Amino acid sequence: MTSGPATTQAIYRYPVKGLSPQTLERARLSAGQTIPHDRLYAIENGPCGFNPAAPAYFPKQCFLMLMRNERLAALSTDYDEASHTLTIHWQGSQAVRGDLRTDEGRAAIEQFFADYCVDQLRGLPKVLHSEGHSFSDVAKKVVSIINLASVAAVENVAGEPVNPLRFRGNLYVAGWPAWHEFDLLGCTLTIGQTGRLKVVKRIQRCAATDVDPDTGIRNLTIPRTLMDNFDHTDCGVYAEVIAAGDIVVGDAVDVAVS
Repeated sequence: MTSGPATTQAIYRYPVKGLSPQTLERARLSAGQTIPHDRLYAIENGPCGFNPAAPAYFPKQCFLMLMRNERLAALSTDYDEASHTLTIHWQGSQAVRGDLRTDEGRAAIEQFFADYCVDQLRGLPKVLHSEGHSFSDVAKKVVSIINLASVAAVENVAGEPVNPLRFRGNLYVAGWPAWHEFDLLGCTLTIGQTGRLKVVKRIQRCAATDVDPDTGIRNLTIPRTLMDNFDHTDCGVYAEVIAAGDIVVGDAVDVAVS
């Protein structure tokens, strides 16, 4: 199975689940892993039983996240991979900065969210992390892929601009027809020279996509728009990395049956 020429237009990761993305020019894919540092941390919204010594999948409702905490989108964050330092900006100024590997750094971040989300908390917020664990919305370690033509199709029926970042993907691909990604289930994608991913699942969308990623305002109804116009609530696909490789913005995306 083949399709027309497609290219990787953007690469993103979300070092802290629910917070703003970090754009990358390149990324190293490893078999069975996410984009490096993607959803490496999460902010627990009240005790959920997560055990760093035996990390397990927990549903996103256990954490601060956009579906229920849209004000998170009003924050701009910077994450330094080398030092694991998170800097949070709010209303144009630095609000807090902390090394997420240290007690002091985590405490600073936790106190910020205790104040910022005070009326949305079920308990004290806590920075969660476990080496090698990803706080993804699904149990498997995956890479999320968004077809920009599908986003354009949503925008067309919505009648107003739809920022692709509403869908919080890792890879944004141009060159496929709208919804072509759904035809690729079970197929292998080769990105660049060596990176290979197997498409495994469509991504069902929730109310997090209703939130403007720049303002934090809930100003669209994306799942309802999808259902009303396309008879589904999906946009994008999950893929598992099956062969390691470096990927770069602008890389070709080739498709074949695995």
